Amino acid sequence: MAFLPEPAHQHGAIAKTAILLLNLGTPAAPTAAAVRRYLREFLSDRRVIEIPRMFWAPILHGIVLRTRPRRSAARYATIWTADGSPLRIYTERQAKLLQGLLGDRLKVPLSVAYAMRYGEPAIESTLARLKAQGCVRLLVLPLYPQYAASTTGSALDRVLDVLQRTRNIPELRTVKHFHDHPLYIRALGDTVREHWREHGRPDKLLISFHGVPRYTLDRGDPYHCECQKTARLLAQELGLGEDGSQIAFQSRFGRAEWLKPYTATVLAELGRKRVRRVDVVCPGFVSDCLETLEEIAIEGKQIFLGAGGAEYHVIPCLNDRPGWIEALAAIAREHLRGWIGDSWDRAVAETEATASAERAKRLGASG
Repeated sequence: MAFLPEPAHQHGAIAKTAILLLNLGTPAAPTAAAVRRYLREFLSDRRVIEIPRMFWAPILHGIVLRTRPRRSAARYATIWTADGSPLRIYTERQAKLLQGLLGDRLKVPLSVAYAMRYGEPAIESTLARLKAQGCVRLLVLPLYPQYAASTTGSALDRVLDVLQRTRNIPELRTVKHFHDHPLYIRALGDTVREHWREHGRPDKLLISFHGVPRYTLDRGDPYHCECQKTARLLAQELGLGEDGSQIAFQSRFGRAEWLKPYTATVLAELGRKRVRRVDVVCPGFVSDCLETLEEIAIEGKQIFLGAGGAEYHVIPCLNDRPGWIEALAAIAREHLRGWIGDSWDRAVAETEATASAERAKRLGASG
């Protein structure tokens, strides 16, 4: 195995810490060709599709990648903006805002970057850039509140795959989940309350999470349990009674049974029961994306109103809201303990770095 290129070692350089935010990814454009490239990478991930490769590969290349990209591209086109994919826009903003917030509060040298598990910016190139900046400590923070093997697990797989091919591996820490973090729950609650102050309250709040196959729960994946806890804590935060909210799971793919109840089924049932108004919130997504802006906002509305409902609202994701950035900063700082502290002094660090470089030079080092 060949190792990846390393930047030149700088003796006496001040150690820098990096936070790497990871999100799922997005096609580069709302076109069939771009979506095909994205889906090929996404649906080739063994954590996403657990069917044996010898059975799945003919289906993927012979059917899915021939039929799905054009339909998916049309869906992406409905939510695309002049600046590109909403998912990428909001993830980039989150990284910049987190950098600014922590930069104001912490004295230590710190870089915040983001990468996508599938597509661009790629994890490998982003890690190379952080290494070139002198980052020797790395906190990997996947932007999935609830852990699933197919999301957080896959993202960490990719980071570790790159590090396996890295000669000079940085110190490493990872965030597994934050589904019950108090500030994350508060940020969700504030988002819902703000919407209700402007638009009034619904008859039912539907709390919709991305679905996963049912067998993952049977095989030990904690995702279902963590979604249930997030939904329960959010309902408590909002002061909702037992009938005020309901959990559901969206984005089913294929014919296998997925986590139930299905969001589309629940919306149809609520419409048929003549529930006047339903609001939907998606706590599993920290950035608005295809699944929230098209599947929930457009398709969900058609299902609910078509079944007899009267009023339908989708509450925005956390996106770049100040409360969410505060929560993100708190989550990061909790995992940075021991790496950062209030006692760090730049003048002292620079003096020590200069002395270290001079010692290395006297010993014949070239860097």
